Amino acid sequence: MSFISEWNPPSLWSHFDEILKIPRASKQEGRIREYVLGVAERRGLDSKVDASGNLVVRKPAAPGHEAAPTTILQSHLDMVQEKNSDVEHDFERDPITPVEVGAYLKAAGTTLGSDNGIGVAAMLALMEDDELGHGPLEFLFTVDEETGLTGAAGLGDDMLEGRLLLNLDSEEEGVLTIGCAGGGDTHLRLPAGEEPSQGSALQIRVHGLKGGHSGVDIHLQRANAIKVLARALYAAWLDEPLQLAAIAGGNAHNAIPREASATIVVPGGPEAGERVRASLENGLETVRREVATVDPGLEFILADADLPDVACDEETTSRVLSLLMALPHGVVEMSPDIEGLVQTSTNLAVISRRDGEIDVLLSSRSSVASALRAMRQQLRAAGSLAGASVDEGEAYPGWQPDVDSKLLALVREVYAERISEPEVGAVHAGLECGIIGEKFEGMDMISFGPQIEFPHSPDERVKVDSVERFYDVLRAVLERLA
Repeated sequence: MSFISEWNPPSLWSHFDEILKIPRASKQEGRIREYVLGVAERRGLDSKVDASGNLVVRKPAAPGHEAAPTTILQSHLDMVQEKNSDVEHDFERDPITPVEVGAYLKAAGTTLGSDNGIGVAAMLALMEDDELGHGPLEFLFTVDEETGLTGAAGLGDDMLEGRLLLNLDSEEEGVLTIGCAGGGDTHLRLPAGEEPSQGSALQIRVHGLKGGHSGVDIHLQRANAIKVLARALYAAWLDEPLQLAAIAGGNAHNAIPREASATIVVPGGPEAGERVRASLENGLETVRREVATVDPGLEFILADADLPDVACDEETTSRVLSLLMALPHGVVEMSPDIEGLVQTSTNLAVISRRDGEIDVLLSSRSSVASALRAMRQQLRAAGSLAGASVDEGEAYPGWQPDVDSKLLALVREVYAERISEPEVGAVHAGLECGIIGEKFEGMDMISFGPQIEFPHSPDERVKVDSVERFYDVLRAVLERLA
């Protein structure tokens, strides 16, 4: 056990301490699910796993509260696994190393997994709580949330009985969330025509950016490493022939890319190579000055590289660079109804070259279904113009706010009593509430959590004392519902 197991509440932090040791990538939640099942078995609680791997644990009401309505508590088991490129860490083998930095807990060069590990730990602590006066509880642990909410989409129709749901996947203390954006991915694939390389080769690397969650952080206007790289390459290509030999950037559909790299071939002689190098250096330095306020850590490296055997031909290079310049990234439209809420956005998330293709992955979000369709149609049109094949993942629904929710009124009252009057709003991120509410008619839902900042990046951190306040409110809400 590490130092965090001594913090309050100890039951929650002890479980989170154990969670840090368990690999839990999306679609690979087997070991963390077994850990939860082990806790349930030791407590003599019934459990059920559906075909998608989602898990429900049922805890009977405390004596005297059997007539209370069933309450569902819900968190997802998976996490985004991101690390800085200079950090040696194997998420399949190495435990996440917690680091206390002032009032916050973060990890040593990797994502912490407080999204949604704190929610999972809180539910495990409640499963073991024998002092709380509560009604019947259903603990829903979903899988594969971070790659498109597919676990919730596959949730078995017979998994839940309750119609009151507390989602513990929010990340802003003092805010009760009652709505979220819907979203969907777009995958563009361009055939990569190749030819033998001639000339000199140069490697370009962009790194040091903050990145962050492509929903909750998109309005911060942080730089996108893929767009930064593409901008410099496109400007150089306009002045001097060059060919792409390799390109890569980003790791996850819901994370703003922090790093990107490319290897290019300059067919001309040494003078042409120097002109391209100078153009790239000038272009990247210009971007660095532009984003210095929001992303002061932007760095780039230009280095000579061994000449590869083959590179993309001129037509492929033109299509790829033109497409990357044309594709949108960032906030597309702000909500006209809710001040400060992003309505529609797109994240240019991942690019890679493999198996004779250039693959580009984008993730779009909107709280308006028609705007989401239009955004994805725009991406389809851009991909088609570039000669790319277009695959669209199935969109997931948003969550329409219900300001008259009885559950909202109760949680709001408890929150005001225990901490302060909370804000009530919606988020520009995907929460599983939208899918669960669509599957189970009549579901009254609310989402809240501790203060978690910069999720989906190695800067992720959770404010330590907010966890104790969050857990106190959660217990108080369950007592009030009983």
